[in-house]
Amino acid sequence: MSHLLAVQAERLNKSFPREGGAERVLEDIDFTVRKGEIVSLLGPSGCGKTTLLNVLGGFEKADSGTATVGGEPVARPSRKCAMLFQDYGLLPWRSLLGNVELGLEPLRLSKQERRARAMGYVKLVGLEDKSSFFPHQLSGGMKQRAALARALAMRPELLLMDEPFAALDTFTRYALQDELLRVHAEESVTVMIVTHDIDEAVYLSDRVLVMQPSPGRIAKEIAIDAARPRDRGHGDFQHFRKLILEQFRYSGTASEEEFTI
Repeated sequence: MSHLLAVQAERLNKSFPREGGAERVLEDIDFTVRKGEIVSLLGPSGCGKTTLLNVLGGFEKADSGTATVGGEPVARPSRKCAMLFQDYGLLPWRSLLGNVELGLEPLRLSKQERRARAMGYVKLVGLEDKSSFFPHQLSGGMKQRAALARALAMRPELLLMDEPFAALDTFTRYALQDELLRVHAEESVTVMIVTHDIDEAVYLSDRVLVMQPSPGRIAKEIAIDAARPRDRGHGDFQHFRKLILEQFRYSGTASEEEFTI
């Protein structure tokens, strides 16, 4: 992992208009992410995790403070960032390969170069034998792999993931978590992932930023200094799991029912 900074947020504040005034959803957000890290934003519903991701991706503008990606201030969406959502966002009239090519079409690539690059990432996520399939022919896990290939094909500096595995069954979710780690090891892309799942945060992350609501803020940063691959039954894994859960119990801001544990 590099010591170079991929992401930096300094005193970010964000409010949304509400009847009779404004509601502060982010307050004094400060953190850094090093190049090649996987960092999770973990917290209960309504603590501003998705809003923070949208600010970093340039889809929302902060009221004050600064956010930089690759050393440059975030002013609008750019190819430096790719966003992955729960909703795969695949175009139903395009094949899997055609969907992966979509983000490459604005680039000055020949049709052959575009096709070769897209197919390379389809192979990276293990779907080369499904490249001609249309979205309705794919399982949920395959659709999310296709969405991941499309994002990576853009070769972003930062991959933003908003609960990308939440809608999947447990076994598929575990498989895609392993797939993400494998791809991350090959591509060395920086990843920020929003999750409600404590186990997912411990399994994937180099660090976990624990967020609390009203207004949204970073209450604690926890480094997960356990070697990979991680064993969910190992004592180290349970130690970090307990450490995070106790943070929420101590704060009194969320019940266990708000998290997948």
